[in-house]
Amino acid sequence: MLTENTIEQSLIEQLVQQGYTYYYGADIAPYSDNPQRESFSSVVLENHFKESLKKLNPTIPESARAEAFQKIINLGTEDIMENNERFHSYLTNGVTVEYQKGENTIGINVRLLDTENIENNSFWVVNQLVVKENNNEKRFDVVVFINGLPLVFIELKNASDEKATLQKAFQQIQNYKKAVPSIFYYNALCVISDGIDAKVSSVSAPFSRYLAWKAPKEDQNESELAKQSNTLQTDLQILTEYMLSKDTLVKLIRYCTVFEQEEVKNDEGIISQIKIKKVAAYHQYYAVQKAVAQTIRATHSTDGDRKIGVVWHTQGSGKSLSMVFFSGQIITHPKMENPTLVILTDRNDLDDQLFGTFGNCVGLLRQKPVQAESREHIKDLLKVSGGGVIFTTIQKFAPETGNVYDTLSERTNIVVIADEAHRSQYGFKGREVETEEGSEIRYGNAKYLRDALPNASYIGFTGTPIEKEDKSTPAVFGKYIDVYDIKQAVDDGATVPISYESRLIKIKIDETTMASIDEDINAISDATEEQLEKAKKKLATIDSVVGHQDRLKDIAKDIVAHFEARQQVFEGKAMIVCMTRNICAMLYNEIIALKPEWHHNDLDKGVLKVIMTSSTDDSALLQPHHTTKKQRKDLAIRMKDPNDDLKMVIVRDMWLTGFDAPSMHTMYIDKKMQGANLMQAIARVNRVYKDKPGGLIVDYIGIGQDLRNAMATYLQSGGEGTPIVDIKEAIAGMLEKHEVLEQMFIGYDYKSYFSSDTAQKLQILLGAQNFILESETLKNRFLKEIGLLSKFFALSIPSTEADVIKDEVAFFQAVKSRINKFSSNGVKSDYEVETAIKQIVDEALSSDGVIDIFEAAGIEAPSVGILSDEFLLEVKNMQQKNVAFELLKKLLSDEIKIRKTRNLVQGKKFSEMLESVVKRYHNNQIDSAQVLKELSEIAKEMRLEDAKSEELGLSPEEYAFYSVLKENDSTSFLNDEKMKELIHTIVEVIRKNATVDWSKRDDVRAQLRLTVKKILMRYGYPPDLAKMEADRVIAQSESLADIFSKE
Repeated sequence: MLTENTIEQSLIEQLVQQGYTYYYGADIAPYSDNPQRESFSSVVLENHFKESLKKLNPTIPESARAEAFQKIINLGTEDIMENNERFHSYLTNGVTVEYQKGENTIGINVRLLDTENIENNSFWVVNQLVVKENNNEKRFDVVVFINGLPLVFIELKNASDEKATLQKAFQQIQNYKKAVPSIFYYNALCVISDGIDAKVSSVSAPFSRYLAWKAPKEDQNESELAKQSNTLQTDLQILTEYMLSKDTLVKLIRYCTVFEQEEVKNDEGIISQIKIKKVAAYHQYYAVQKAVAQTIRATHSTDGDRKIGVVWHTQGSGKSLSMVFFSGQIITHPKMENPTLVILTDRNDLDDQLFGTFGNCVGLLRQKPVQAESREHIKDLLKVSGGGVIFTTIQKFAPETGNVYDTLSERTNIVVIADEAHRSQYGFKGREVETEEGSEIRYGNAKYLRDALPNASYIGFTGTPIEKEDKSTPAVFGKYIDVYDIKQAVDDGATVPISYESRLIKIKIDETTMASIDEDINAISDATEEQLEKAKKKLATIDSVVGHQDRLKDIAKDIVAHFEARQQVFEGKAMIVCMTRNICAMLYNEIIALKPEWHHNDLDKGVLKVIMTSSTDDSALLQPHHTTKKQRKDLAIRMKDPNDDLKMVIVRDMWLTGFDAPSMHTMYIDKKMQGANLMQAIARVNRVYKDKPGGLIVDYIGIGQDLRNAMATYLQSGGEGTPIVDIKEAIAGMLEKHEVLEQMFIGYDYKSYFSSDTAQKLQILLGAQNFILESETLKNRFLKEIGLLSKFFALSIPSTEADVIKDEVAFFQAVKSRINKFSSNGVKSDYEVETAIKQIVDEALSSDGVIDIFEAAGIEAPSVGILSDEFLLEVKNMQQKNVAFELLKKLLSDEIKIRKTRNLVQGKKFSEMLESVVKRYHNNQIDSAQVLKELSEIAKEMRLEDAKSEELGLSPEEYAFYSVLKENDSTSFLNDEKMKELIHTIVEVIRKNATVDWSKRDDVRAQLRLTVKKILMRYGYPPDLAKMEADRVIAQSESLADIFSKE
C-alpha cells in the first residue's frame, strides 16, 4: 500500500543505488551511538562536516579549518536570504581565512565542496531528521547532506491521499521556514513531491516557480530505472535519477544558481530591495552543459571551427539567465584559460537590460561586467591578455570610415555571446551604399567583428527560431545546440499559453490609397527610431490615416470597455502598441477623455502612461510624455509591481523585447509587426504569474497573416504545438466546463436561484452546498472543475458567450467559497491559492465577498460557547446534514488545534477521536445522523475535561501535567490530593527554569529532566517509570514554555 513512509523508502533506495550513504535521523542524533550532531538544534552535521573539511583541505593548518568551520556555523545574521547568499558564496568560492605563519599573516582558501572530483565529496541521505528551534520541534522527511551540509530538502506527501497535494508540501516548507529557519540558511534546493509528481525550486520561490525536472531528450526512453523495471517512471524517480545524480547536483549548485536583487514597493509606496534566489530549470541546465561542451570544441586553438552554435529557448523561459549560467561556467573552466566574454546586443535598451541581469550575478561571474561606451572604449577593453565580461552593441564594431575594422586581439579564448542571434546585422554580405562622396561597399557587422577578433568563437541565444532564408546566422554561429520551444515551455509551466483575438477597427479610405499606405506601413514596421526620423513623410501619412481621430476614438472606447471587463475577473496589466509616437500620444488623449481619473501629472501616480524616447524638437503633443532613462526605469518598477496603480502603458517599440512584467495579461496591438519582432512582442504576456491561465493578444490593425507566417517559420524550424491559439478555443473550453458543472447538479434545481429574492437565494445556495458535500469525491471534483471554469472564463472575457453564463459562474463560485470555509487546516485549498482570478460576486448576496463560517452554514453565530448543548442541538437539527457535518468537523478541529498547544494528552486523545469518527463517516459505516451525534459527544467530552480541571482546582497549565501523569495506569497509587501536590511541585520547578532558554539548550533540559525524575521518585515512582514519565513531563513543558516565560 502507498503511504508517505513507502514513498520515502523507495526514494532512499534509489539514492543508495546512485551511491548515496543512508542514515535514519535517530541513528545520528546527539544521544545516539553514532552522534553526528552536537544538539537537536544543530542543522549541520558538525562531526561529519569537520571530517569533510579535513579530507578536502588536508594541507591546511587545523586552526584555519576551525575558523572556516566557525564561519559556516555562525553566518552572522538572522535573515534567511542574507545567510543563504553568504553560505552559497562560501560553498562555491571557499572560505577565506587568515592564519599566522611565522611573522606573516597568510590568507588561505578553505574548500567546502570539490567541484573537480565529485567523488571526493560525501553524499548522505537522512530521513526523519528532528530539529528543535525557538520552542518548535519539526521532523523533516528527507534531507540530502553533502559533506555534512544540509543542501537539499525533500518534502513528501502521499500520492494516494487526495488531500496530500504538492501545494500542501509547498505550504509545509513555508511553515518550516517560519518555525525552524536555520536549516534554510544552508539550503540549495527544495523538492516537493507526492511520490508521483515532483517539482523543484529555490528557497525563495513562490509555488508557481516550482517546476518538474525531466530527463535529457536523448535519454528520455533510455533511463536506467525504466530499462530495469520496464515501466514508466514517476516524476520523482526521474528527478532523483537525473537532478540528484551527484555530478548534476554539484554543477547545478556551483554554476547554475544566482541571487538577484528585486525592487518592490510596499503599501506606503516605499521601494525596497529583496533578495531572490534562482536555480536553473532542467532545460537551462542541459542547454548550458551542451553549450559548454561545444565551446571547448569550437575554441580549440588548432581544431576548433569557431562556431559554437545557437540556443533557441522560447521567450519567457529564462534565456537571459541561461546566458549568465553559461558565462559563469565558461569563465572558471580550466580549458578556457581565463577567457574574455563579449556580450553582443543590437539595441541600447537591450544592452542595458541584459547588462542589468549580468550585473545582478557578480557572485557567479567572479567579476563585474563592463559596458562599452564607445568604439574607442571597446578597443581598450579588448586589448587585454585575458578575463573580462564586456557588453556592447554590435554597431560599435562598424568602422567609422572604410570597410575594414582594426584587429583587436588574435586570442582563441574569446567567446562572443550574441543575444537574439537571428537579426540582419549579423550578415557578412557586402552591399553598395550611397555616401556624400559617391558610393562604397558596406558589410554586415559580422564581417567587422571577424576583422576585430579573427579567432573568437561565436554562440547565439535566441527566443525565436532562425528563418529558413536566413543564411548568415548559421554561417556565423553554426547549428542549433539546444531547442526549447513554446509547447515544451507551456507544458512545463515555464510560460503560459497565448490567445489571439481579432477586433479590427476599420480604416475609412479607398483601396488605392490603402495600398500605398500599406507600403508605407511595411516600410517602417521594423525600423529603428533613427530610420524613422528619415521617413518623416511616410510617418505623416500614417499619422493622418491610422491615427485618424474617429478611428482612435473607436479604439479607445473598445480598449477601455475590454480592459475593464477583464479587470473584473482577472488581476493584471496591459500594454498598447501603436505605429508612431504621435499616435501613442493621440490615443492616450482619447483614452483619458473617457477615463480622466486614469491620468496624473506625477510619474509615480496614474493608471496609464506613454513610454517612449524623446528629443528636444518634439512637438507640443509629445512634450507631456517626455521621460529620462532614470524615469523610465522607475516606471518599469511600477509596471512590474502587481500592486501598483499603473495598469496600462502605451508604447511604440520600447519594452517590446526583454521587458518582464509577469502580471501583464493583455496586449492591444495597433502596429504592423512581422517575424521575430512580432513573436518577441507578443511574448510580453506569456510570463507565469500566480495562476494566470494565459495571455491575450488583441489585434486592431490586422496582424493575423503576419502571425500565421511567424507560426509557419516556427513549425519549419522544428517547433512543436500551436504557439498561439484563437480566443474561440478558450470560449469552447469555458462552455465545456460550464456544461460539466451543470451536469454535477443533476438532481438539484439551482436555476431558480436567478429569479429569487435574497432570502430564498441563501436557502438555494445552502442546498447546493449540501448537495455537493454529499461525498468527498463529488466535493473535490466540483472544486477542481470550478477552478478550471474560472480560468477559461477569465480568458474569454469579454465575449457574448461569457456574458450569457456569467451569473451561473458567479453562483458556482459562491458555492465554492462556502465549501472552502470548512477546510479545517487554515491552508487555502489548491484551487484558491495564489490566485489572479477574481470571484464574480453576486451583489445581492455580499458586498465584500467575505463569508463567515456560520453564514456559510446558514445559521446564527452562537451567543453561547460553540460546545454548548443549545448550539450543538441547533446544528444537529439543521436540514442540510452534510453542511452540519462539515461545520462541526471544522469547529472541533479548530478547538483541538488550540488544545494541542496547551495539553498534549488531551490534544492527542481528541484528535484521534475526531479522526476515527470522520473516517467511519467517509467509509459509509455511519450515517449523517449518527456522525452528528458522535461529533456532539466529542464536544461534550471536551466540556467534561474542562469541568474536571475546575473541580480539582487546577489551572489549565497544571491540568495538562495532571493529564500526562494520569494517563499511565501504574500511577494510580497516588490519590488526587497527593497528585495535586506533586503537580504543584513540578510546575514550580519548571516555572523557575522558564527564564533560562532551556528548550534550546540540551544541557539545561537534561538537568531539568533529572530534577523531575527525582521529584517523581520522591513521590513513590519506581526509577524506570520515573525516567519515562520525566520525558513526557519535559515534552509537555516545552509546549507551555512560551506561557511560562511570559509569567
